Amino acid sequence: MTATGTLHRIPDRPWRWLPWLLLSQVMAAAAWGMLGWKAGLVALLASHALFVVPVFLPNSRFYAPVLSRLPGPDVWLTIDDGPSDETPALLDLLDRHGARATFFMVGERAAARPALVAEVLRRGHGLGNHSQSHPQACFWRLGPRRMAAEIAQCQRTLADIAGTPPYWYRSVVGMTNPFVAAALRRHGLARVGWSARGFDGVGCQPEVVVARIARDLAPGAIVLLHEGAAHGHNLAIIEAVLQQLQARGLQARLPPAPGRDAGEPAARRDRIPCVQE
Repeated sequence: MTATGTLHRIPDRPWRWLPWLLLSQVMAAAAWGMLGWKAGLVALLASHALFVVPVFLPNSRFYAPVLSRLPGPDVWLTIDDGPSDETPALLDLLDRHGARATFFMVGERAAARPALVAEVLRRGHGLGNHSQSHPQACFWRLGPRRMAAEIAQCQRTLADIAGTPPYWYRSVVGMTNPFVAAALRRHGLARVGWSARGFDGVGCQPEVVVARIARDLAPGAIVLLHEGAAHGHNLAIIEAVLQQLQARGLQARLPPAPGRDAGEPAARRDRIPCVQE
């Protein structure tokens, strides 16, 4: 892994899984020939599971390094799937609690609402790459060309609006297949997972979601949240999480930018993009 900062780790060997894949198939074939078809079939299925299961584990490092916790006393709020109609109210809510968050934005949605992206930055929050079109039903099985396009197009979209490209990335629904790492390396992106999740992106009961997140609220937690979900409870959930942080004496702050030490405060953005809708 290439480190450009204490936390910002870019894949330096995005194809490191390929020799292991080839070796696993050779071993499965050898088991089939030496031990018979039953043992060979078990070995073949096990080898496939070894490479498929990590795709669906959000904090698996099998295909790419991932940041799932922070050092130090702060909590990192990460908000996926915007911008949305809720973004202005969400920014006001964060301001009232003195909290900062990183918004992992979908490129198409950002392109449709550039003024909201600019307002997120003006309020002191951060941006992250969350793919161009958020193809959640098939993201796990995208090929190298489509995966590269999803990440590259979102990167260009956010860079055109913000003036600088983001350096954090989150996979759609946390799924990371073998072709993600090459695109992350190409764009200098570090992958972000989470340590606290309430499943607030789907139909839910707010109190149940908050209870799930509260179990894992602690210094260094990375909290996965969403905006704009159809159930309409995201703002209430985020407000409850912010209240939980306050009750526990925890602060929601941004991690340091690449090249800064974890204990050094993040640079203040002095230049806010001028965007017209």
